[in-house]
Amino acid sequence: MEQASKLADVSRQFIDRINKKESLVAIVGLGYVGLPLIMGFNKIGFSTLGIDIDEDKINSLADRKSYIAHFSDDGIAEMVDTGRFVASTDFSRLKEADAILLCVPTPLSKHHEPDLSYVTDTTKAIAPYVRKGQLIILESTTYPGTTREVLQPILEEGSGLVADEDFIVAYSPEREDLGNPDFDTATIAKVVGATTSQGLDMATALYETLIGKVVKVSTPETAEAVKLTENIFRAVNIALVNELKMIYDDMGIDVWEVIDAAATKPFGFMPFYPGPGLGGHCIPIDPFYLTWKAREYDHQTRFIELAGEINASMPDFVVHKVMLALNERGKALKGARVLVLGIAYKKNIDDMRESPAVVIMEKLRDLGARISYSDPHVLVFPKMRRHHFDLKSKKLTPQVLRESDCVLLATDHDAFDYDMIAQHAPLIVDTRGRFSATVENVIKA
Repeated sequence: MEQASKLADVSRQFIDRINKKESLVAIVGLGYVGLPLIMGFNKIGFSTLGIDIDEDKINSLADRKSYIAHFSDDGIAEMVDTGRFVASTDFSRLKEADAILLCVPTPLSKHHEPDLSYVTDTTKAIAPYVRKGQLIILESTTYPGTTREVLQPILEEGSGLVADEDFIVAYSPEREDLGNPDFDTATIAKVVGATTSQGLDMATALYETLIGKVVKVSTPETAEAVKLTENIFRAVNIALVNELKMIYDDMGIDVWEVIDAAATKPFGFMPFYPGPGLGGHCIPIDPFYLTWKAREYDHQTRFIELAGEINASMPDFVVHKVMLALNERGKALKGARVLVLGIAYKKNIDDMRESPAVVIMEKLRDLGARISYSDPHVLVFPKMRRHHFDLKSKKLTPQVLRESDCVLLATDHDAFDYDMIAQHAPLIVDTRGRFSATVENVIKA
């Protein structure tokens, strides 16, 4: 009873400070998830602290510059000018915060197993500065059990404090959709789960200041499962249409035309569209977090693994289509000039994480093709962990198109002039269904 009373007091005090916007909200990890989140809290009046180990990001923010194309320099400057924002590499500043939100990557290892090193290393760095009354929320996508079984023990050991008594832990998966003009951080419902009812109330109170709808679930494990379920649903359905694409291609049927027609049915069908493979930090990765965890319970995730195999095979399908298309025109792939249009993982953004375009570029290069690319959002090929190209984006002109043996549409940015491309490219391999299949120089892939 004494512990419950103590926790209730902590919760009341926390919520009171949140409602008065007297709290300091800290975000650890200022990438594609953390940056919009801290901008949102700052904009509505909270004092905010951004922590990241990347000094380039911290320096960029100090210079009032954005390092993510989706967010403007003006937006960064507006945040800095409030006087309520601090960016730092110094984790000791976290003892000043009332709420600490962890937004760090959760990639896969080379064996397709969860790599929680970013989460564990960051939690260890935070732990010495945890103080009584703090709320700590993990936002990184992960398998059910991570918050309670991984995060909480590290915080307790490093701080000497007791979770659910001295400090509170919760889980709330990020739901960013960069490049989608219809939704932003404030308009996408937020799922929250915590280890206690008081912690759930605290996390809900925090997010409700920024986000229109907060969905409370019973446990952190449930919240962790929600994010995995969302992305597994997408991965499996994308795999389905990718498989249909290959079947219909052999039948001479345009799968995009089929899907668009099927989508006119007002019930029982939800359109998903094929592509050159899966990209981004969520859909290609998240399903395998559940696959790994399911083994602990002696379950095989057959749908998930099959979907992964199909989606991972798409770059090879595209390369094969490029090879056949060139062959039909009397050209070998070796030595062919292939111009790749769009190398971000989806249109209208600069995010290169897990981009299938890069995998295709590497496969074509390994087969002897001369690779170049054009992407208005990625002007210089960035440093990546597994992929290396010393290339800069070409300005898309009629001459550049005519000089290419094959133009491969990998990511269909709206900024491309598709009429000009169709007019001047001698051969177009379209992986996104952007061009009409009746155009003589277009091959669907």
